[in-house]
Amino acid sequence: MKKVLEEILDYLELKVNYADIRLVETESENIEVENGILSSYRVLNNKGVGIRVLVNGAWGFAASNNLDKLSLLKTATKALVIAQASALIKKEEIKLAPEDKHIATYITPIVKDSFKVNPTEKIDLLVKATKIMLRDKVKKTEGLLNFYKIQKTFLSTEGSHLEQTIFTSGGGIAAYAIGEKDFQTRSYPSSFGGDYATSGYEFIEEIKLLENAERISEEANQLLFAPPAPEGIMDVVLGGSQLALQVHESCGHPVELDRVLGKEISFAGGSFLTLDKLNNFIYGSPEVTIVADATVPGGLGSFGYDDEGVPASKTYLVNRGEFSGYLMSREDAFKLGLKSNGAARADGWKRIPLVRMTNINLLPGNFEFDELIGDIKQGIYLDTNKSWSIDDKRLNFQFGTEFAREIKKGRLGKIYKNAIYQGITPEFWRSCDGVSKQEHWHIWGITNCGKGQPEQVMQVGHGTSPARFRKIQVGASQ
Repeated sequence: MKKVLEEILDYLELKVNYADIRLVETESENIEVENGILSSYRVLNNKGVGIRVLVNGAWGFAASNNLDKLSLLKTATKALVIAQASALIKKEEIKLAPEDKHIATYITPIVKDSFKVNPTEKIDLLVKATKIMLRDKVKKTEGLLNFYKIQKTFLSTEGSHLEQTIFTSGGGIAAYAIGEKDFQTRSYPSSFGGDYATSGYEFIEEIKLLENAERISEEANQLLFAPPAPEGIMDVVLGGSQLALQVHESCGHPVELDRVLGKEISFAGGSFLTLDKLNNFIYGSPEVTIVADATVPGGLGSFGYDDEGVPASKTYLVNRGEFSGYLMSREDAFKLGLKSNGAARADGWKRIPLVRMTNINLLPGNFEFDELIGDIKQGIYLDTNKSWSIDDKRLNFQFGTEFAREIKKGRLGKIYKNAIYQGITPEFWRSCDGVSKQEHWHIWGITNCGKGQPEQVMQVGHGTSPARFRKIQVGASQ
């Protein structure tokens, strides 16, 4: 296959300003259990090639899962024809930021290959966990495990040749408590499918689904009879899981440079972090430092090279409160006179690379968790996302959480349900006056970040530890 891809690249080289070829093979295993009964087991494999060419300052892209030489030559020719047609109507000439030639291999470090673990063991884990949660008012329980092995080969006319194998493991459990006029959910380790990492099966063992099943069921039952969250302006501590969603929506998306330049306006929207604000805008308090880091071990957004052949890197997006950087592709970085920081990724072989989040991490601070709540006379602790809403500039938001607890005189108190909080992004982050220490820090994996037309779904990570925010509007959903 390598020889065939090299021959296709040789065919393109004299016809283009630039070209790259990506061969991607994805193997996946999905297991779903409801109420102790296996409801779905799927093993899938797909493989194909995407060919991207730059001709006369315009892109052309074509893809195929027919991998013989003749079919790929036709695919390459199609990409050329599309680029030539695009060049006739281009508004501006596309140029790429310079990038070195790279020849390398990258493999996710793992201890235990998830695909070599007997499916019976995985199913049994979910069966036991979902049965444990079936108690009192919990009438429905779910368990989910997902595993991916993605193998990529990348070649470009600049001489790069990269081989990558990326392993992903993750999953979670959920308990649904049902009353006469109410319905409450409690999830673990996080909502909407659980938690994920670039890791082997050892990650599933580390998150301890069985050990937490009884507690999650108990909390779901407690939520059913808990009072609604109080309404008012108060001090808030966000747990790590909810803070991951906060970082995702109000920092990760607005620092995507293609959004800033208007390329996502029709679908995903734009950004309030316009070019004039770079190194000239106070995004948050001095407690807030946020980085894009595709090199951190285990992060769902960790890899060796992006889908343009740019090495994984660490970039400061917010440095002690000051807005300091964007996520960039080679095309968009050129417009700022910068090099790409390796943030162009594609959802498989049949999609073009877009500017995507890697691991967008709020760096840990200097507080113990008890110190965060210890300085609050009357407030609320919120964790595990239930709902989200944010405008297309990523400014005004409202998020709901599964779980809330009163903070009174520096101690956690009674449980509340249906809590929501809202704010304006820079005002919210400027109100942050404490982030907890490294020992409370965890990289949460999010598998369903959507962007682009046709839509692409990307896996991203967010490292967070609980943080405190002052004078936030809180209330309860109906």
